[in-house]
Amino acid sequence: MALANLKDIYIDQLQDIHSACKQSAKVTRELAGVATDGDLKSALEAGVAGIEEGMATLKEIITAHGADPSGEFCKGMEGLVKEARSHGIEEDITDPDARDAMIITQYQRMAHYAIAGYGCLTAFAERLDLKDDAHKLQKCLDATYHGDKTMTQIATGGINKAAA
Repeated sequence: MALANLKDIYIDQLQDIHSACKQSAKVTRELAGVATDGDLKSALEAGVAGIEEGMATLKEIITAHGADPSGEFCKGMEGLVKEARSHGIEEDITDPDARDAMIITQYQRMAHYAIAGYGCLTAFAERLDLKDDAHKLQKCLDATYHGDKTMTQIATGGINKAAA
C-alpha cells in the first residue's frame, strides 16, 4: 500500500504496533517463566495482560478504520524479541539475580519501543482529529509508561543490588 498522507501512515503504524505487541507478549510470557524474583514475575505477568489489552484496543481502532490488524509485520520488535530471548532466556547466566536484571533490561527495551510507537500514534490521532482514538491510545501509552516505571522500581529496589 502506498502511503499518501498522514492517515495512511497512521493506519500503517497502528498495524505495526499491533504486530509489535503480539511479538512482545509472547516473549514477555517466556521471560516471566524464567524470572526468579516474585515481584518481577508478577510484573511480567501483568505486562503480558497489559500488552494484550493494548492489542485489543489497537484491533478495535484498526478495524474501525476498515483495515486488517495483521496488515504489517514489525521488524523492529522482531529484533528486540530476538535480543530478549537470546540475552534473557538462552544466555548462560549462572546467578538468578543477574538473569533477573537482564530480563528487566530486555523488557524495558521493548517497552521503550512501544512508548515511542504509542506516542507517535497519539499525536497522529490528535492531528487527524480522531479524539476517541487519541484517548484510547493515550491510555495505552500511560499503561506502557507505568509498566516501564514498575520495572525500574523492581530493578533499583533490590535486583540490581543483589546482582552486583
